[in-house]
Amino acid sequence: MGEAIKIGITGQSGFIGTHLFNYLGLKTNIVRIPFLDEYFNNKFKLQEFVKSCDAIVHFAALNRHYDPCVIYKTNIDLVKKLISACEQTNSRPHVLFSSSTQEENDNPYGKSKYDGRKLFEDWAFNNNAQFTGLVLPNVFGPFGNPYYNSFIATFCHQLTHNEQSEIQVDSKVPLIYVSELVKEFLNQIIKFNNTDENLPRINKVHVSSTSQYKVSEVLTLLERYKENYFSKGTIPELTNTFELNLFNTFVCYINHKQFFPYSLIKQSDARGTFIEIIKINSGGQVSFSTTKPGITRGNHFHTRKAERFAVIKGNAKIAIRRVGTPDIFTFVLNGNNPSFVDMPIWYTHNITNVGDDELFTIFWINESFNPDDSDTYFEEV
Repeated sequence: MGEAIKIGITGQSGFIGTHLFNYLGLKTNIVRIPFLDEYFNNKFKLQEFVKSCDAIVHFAALNRHYDPCVIYKTNIDLVKKLISACEQTNSRPHVLFSSSTQEENDNPYGKSKYDGRKLFEDWAFNNNAQFTGLVLPNVFGPFGNPYYNSFIATFCHQLTHNEQSEIQVDSKVPLIYVSELVKEFLNQIIKFNNTDENLPRINKVHVSSTSQYKVSEVLTLLERYKENYFSKGTIPELTNTFELNLFNTFVCYINHKQFFPYSLIKQSDARGTFIEIIKINSGGQVSFSTTKPGITRGNHFHTRKAERFAVIKGNAKIAIRRVGTPDIFTFVLNGNNPSFVDMPIWYTHNITNVGDDELFTIFWINESFNPDDSDTYFEEV
């Protein structure tokens, strides 16, 4: 195994930056170099940052502002500051630049992306450095900012917060899921992490979309999720990759503290009690567990799997925390009033028996367990 690759991300706290940072944290032989936005206003911090990196992914940018001139100036200034820090320290990290298909449009954001890419290309040419400009399609996924990152983020927020959704232009949109995109960034870093002189130093990569849907088609799917899942707890069909990714995105915009635990309907008569645990239009695996008093199960998260915990007997405390954040949400469930909590992706979670008797829990997950690709990463809540 070779030496670890040291990777830094400007805009680390942003939508794509957060996903890339977390994804790199799952990989061996990768060292993440932390970055704070304030480094752009401290040349010494910025210089230390660039000196520490084998590769830098430059995401930091302004997407929207009431004054279009501010967008262009801000984005170009950020590029120039990063280049200046590299030149002042004689650093030559592999710089990867997040550009956009809006490069072709006559607007300040698109122009800032085109001119920023050209500035990096000039720097790489003059310094015999490695540069990759990635032109991205529309990106969607969990934790994107509504009214800012994508129309899907806006629709998800609106539908889960009882706001009206409106289609401005019903065009077919090329889309890529953020988890698919961050893999492409790492692939580009690994590809050029060598001294092969035959590889080009300056590269422009058009990242292909993984799906194309009309805006109205996406909204129809999301409205179906609201009607069936949000209102009834029914799991939609998740055999289509895009629809699974869209559903996982939708779920992350729900106010979990208000939505869960979701109460199940209990029907009792002289024979006993009957409870429907889950209605699904998808496959997967259903499991049953007993847990002794004081014992905790879990402390792991998933990056693609949808999962449900339903307590049918005993007393349980379920805790979830979004990876990379400090806030913990807890839910108390009691088998006398059966209920469930669904686990959003990128939320580490656990369940603890807080009662005196044995805890009975039913688990559903949308994939059968595969030990070679478990999508299970251990982290304490």
